[in-house]
Amino acid sequence: MMKLNRPRWSPLLWRIALLSTVLLFHNPVVHGNDEISSESQPAGDAEQYETPTVDPKRMYFAEHFDDLFDGASDAIEKRWVKSKAKKDDAAEEVAKYDGEWAVEQPQRPILANDYGLVLKSKAKHAAIASPLLLNRPFVFEDKPLVVQYEVNLQEGQECGGSYIKLLSVGDGTKDLKQFHDKTPYTIMFGPDKCGNDVKLHFIFRHVNPINGTITEKHCNKQKDRLDDPFKDKRPHLYQLIIRPDNTYTIRVDHKTVNEGSLLTNFTPAVNPPAEIDDPEDRKPENWDDREKIPDPEATKPDDWNEDEPAQIPDPKATKPAGWLDDVEEMVPDSSAVKPEDWDNDMDGEWEPPLIPNPMCEKAVGCGLWKAPMVPNPNYKGKWRPPLIANVNYQGKWAPRKISNPDFFEDLTPFRMTPIAAVGIELWSMSNDILFDNIVICDDESVADEWAAQTFDLKVKTLDRQAGDAKAEIGRKKKNDDYPAPEHEQDELVGGAGEEAEDDGRSSKTKLNAAATGSSGSRSASSAGEAYAENEDERDGDEAEEDEEDDEAQEEAQEMEAGEEEASSSDAPVDSKNSEGGEGLKKRRARKD
Repeated sequence: MMKLNRPRWSPLLWRIALLSTVLLFHNPVVHGNDEISSESQPAGDAEQYETPTVDPKRMYFAEHFDDLFDGASDAIEKRWVKSKAKKDDAAEEVAKYDGEWAVEQPQRPILANDYGLVLKSKAKHAAIASPLLLNRPFVFEDKPLVVQYEVNLQEGQECGGSYIKLLSVGDGTKDLKQFHDKTPYTIMFGPDKCGNDVKLHFIFRHVNPINGTITEKHCNKQKDRLDDPFKDKRPHLYQLIIRPDNTYTIRVDHKTVNEGSLLTNFTPAVNPPAEIDDPEDRKPENWDDREKIPDPEATKPDDWNEDEPAQIPDPKATKPAGWLDDVEEMVPDSSAVKPEDWDNDMDGEWEPPLIPNPMCEKAVGCGLWKAPMVPNPNYKGKWRPPLIANVNYQGKWAPRKISNPDFFEDLTPFRMTPIAAVGIELWSMSNDILFDNIVICDDESVADEWAAQTFDLKVKTLDRQAGDAKAEIGRKKKNDDYPAPEHEQDELVGGAGEEAEDDGRSSKTKLNAAATGSSGSRSASSAGEAYAENEDERDGDEAEEDEEDDEAQEEAQEMEAGEEEASSSDAPVDSKNSEGGEGLKKRRARKD
């Protein structure tokens, strides 16, 4: 009875089928509006985020921006005021504060439902401000000031700032729509960069206790440069703490980068010097402040020739053979044509431009030969007498000191002007600067608690993603450098292939049983109606496979017989001349 053909799948087809299955499970199909962009949604392994609670009893200011996103352009104005002012010292076309602000998620979302304030525009003046909670000002008394906020330079930063200003209580901050660069502030804090100049500003405006004048005091620079926040496009946490004992601490991502005292680490100093130079004092005409003078008794040596040049022609050099003395290095360009608009009266007589002489290209050299210059061994230069100590030296002159009429001593610079609002006033060459989680309080633990619910979760998520990506790159590199042996790769796919092949055999067995069961005996042609039209081709393949299986069994039996014969004889057996070997050769030839 003719065997029914059973489908056989090649290893390549099995690999393609398994790969398609894996891709299907890892990339579920979405339809229509259900499609979700991976770039606009947080990663699946993101930390669980909940908007932190604002407690006016513990905070003077707290802003997470999460509830200011509702699709409306004016939603931000529920708590923030966009400036309508103009700069006084700028041209009309650039004087307006017309920068664009928006509340939105980061370009690469990290936490679900986490939003921030984004400066969308660049190369424009932008200003926005918000009053403190319950309009309760922060007064510098017996508790520290803690300022903390996040910045994400999503497009990097080449020139511009991302600092904030703590606006002072007073008439200048009553109408925040008029907030501009001259609006009085108490503290300015945050990063700034232009070119290679990188800064982390901490500036406070100090009020002179005698005359009321205000001077900006700039904190000394930290030791280490802060380059990463301007180029890594990640969120960074900036924290400033000022204490009643006049000490301060600046942290970036919870790491202390600068600390010191308001009294000693600022320029200009908070307190002026007790004495100053007398502006009326003048240096006497006979004051000799020359520490050394030329030796008046020294004389120039007789053999000192000041006329000797520093270099002379090399006396040992000789003109190379083949040098063309009578040929000019440059010759007029014979192909040049006088311009039509050339005016001899205005431009002078026209002459063709000079070009390198073609005759000199293959020659050693052309024109007048000159020996190369070498240092002159007799050169000494201009003679000068040696210097000796000045016996009349009176020291460096300095004006006398007098008491400073503007002297004062402020031992509590911590007591600054009270703060009424938070303002952001920038001009930047980068767009999409994201501000988030601005906090002002008088307790470090409150700020740390807020950071633990926001910034720290972002860092954990980003670090986990970076670790997973690094591990995946390592796995891929290892697989590329050390690929699995071919038989192992076949085993990985072959296991599933064998199972499917077994299923195919069992189904074909059932089909054969059905073909011979109810009707007693069915012809091969009637059974073949259940298969494709290429029945003959499949039968031929099946017959060839069965023949190969039979030949393999015969080969195994003959090899076993040969081994038994070899084991029964003391003499070694040459497999090439053995009967089994000849039979194997014949069968292989017949198979071919």
